[in-house]
Parts: sequence; structure tokens; C-alpha cells
Amino acid sequence: MRRRPGIGGLQSAAAARDQYRLLGENVAKVRTDLMKEQLATFRSQLEEFARKHKNDIRKNPAFRSQFHEMCAKVGVDPLASNKGFWAELLGIGDFYYELGVQIVEICLSTRPHNGGLINLQELCNLLRQRRKGDREAVSEDDCLRAISKLKVLGSGFEVISVGKKKLVRSVPTELNKDHNEILELAQAQGFVTVDEVERGLSWTSGRATDALDTLLEEGLAMIDDGHRDGRRRYWFPCASSISSF
Repeated sequence: MRRRPGIGGLQSAAAARDQYRLLGENVAKVRTDLMKEQLATFRSQLEEFARKHKNDIRKNPAFRSQFHEMCAKVGVDPLASNKGFWAELLGIGDFYYELGVQIVEICLSTRPHNGGLINLQELCNLLRQRRKGDREAVSEDDCLRAISKLKVLGSGFEVISVGKKKLVRSVPTELNKDHNEILELAQAQGFVTVDEVERGLSWTSGRATDALDTLLEEGLAMIDDGHRDGRRRYWFPCASSISSF
């Protein structure tokens, strides 16, 4: 017969488990303290880097994008507030605030034309035209960061992906999968017909018409009936350039 461990053996085993647990907690604490120390060092180095390359961060979009990536890795958000160290050192909080205001103005002024859905590249081009006299160049990454800050307004500003392109939505319109597939199909020539939607997406006529009518009601599409073949074109301004606004 196997002998059962005595009371002394059980106590020894419990004491060993306690020792292992304490050892594990101590190791975890040392690791946490070391990580905090390394993070503090990284942040200090980041501040020194920002001081040294302040002008490059302000004026060079590619450099500014890389700087944001460095900040994200150590948990720093220079855009979190217009006050504090980063805003005073770089002024980039004001830069993105100004971009955000101009993006809102462009979206509002083009809304009668595109229904509140504009190609991101087109938006960036219009923004650069408006800022021709400014010293700081503006990249697509800058536009995306400024738009991300507009979400706090709760007014529907959002970047959505349609195929390989990004569109900026400035109205609280919910687009479903069918709507997105039609918008992606329209990227080729700027418009679609019911027949093209049926063939291209293998839909029934009713499904195609229903989705197109919804996009039309939301102001995202325009009707063009002036063609000899008699086929109605549904034009999507967000899939074509805006020459002026």
C-alpha cells in the first residue's frame, strides 16, 4: 500500500508552493519595473528627438508620419490635447486642429455635389489647394489623423474603404455591403447602370434597383437619362474628381 503523506509533508508542499508564488510575483514586479524604466527612457529620448528635429516634424509630412509611429510605440499621443509639452514644443496640435476645420469646410461646401461622400485623395488635393500659401505640406496621413479627431464631434465624419480606395463620409449615412459593392463598381468609369450592376455583381434587377434608389435618395448618386441607348446612368461624384467648389 502507498503511504499517505503526513501533516509535515503537506505543510512542506504548501510552503514550497507559497515560495514559488512569491518568487513568480517578484519576477513579474521586476519585469514590470524594468519595462516602466525603459518606457520612461524611451519617452525622454523621444522628447529630445522632437526638440532636435522640431522643424522637420513641422514641415516634412513623411518625417511627421514616422514621428507619429515612434510616439505610438511608446504610448504617446501628441494630438491628445492642445495643451502641454508636445503642443508647446511642436505646435502640431494646432496644425491638426486647423486641418480639421478646413476639412469640415471642404466637406460642407462639396456636399451638394457629392452627398457627403468624397474620395480621400480628392479631399487631400482640395485641402492642398486651399493651403497653397502655408509653409507646412500636407500628406494623406495628416488628413487621416485630422479626420480621426473629428469623430468627437459626433457628426458622422468617418473614413470608409471601398475596394482599394478610401472615401470620407461627412454625413451619418449607414452604407451596407450592397452599397459598398456598387460604389466599388462605379470606380471604373464614375457611373453604373442597372444592367452593369446585374452583370457585374450577379444580382437580380430588383436588388440592383433597390440599392441604387437608396444611394440616390441619400444624395450620393445623380441620374443621367440623356443617352441614345435609353439606359439610365447613375453617376457617383465620389468616384470622380471635383474641378472646383
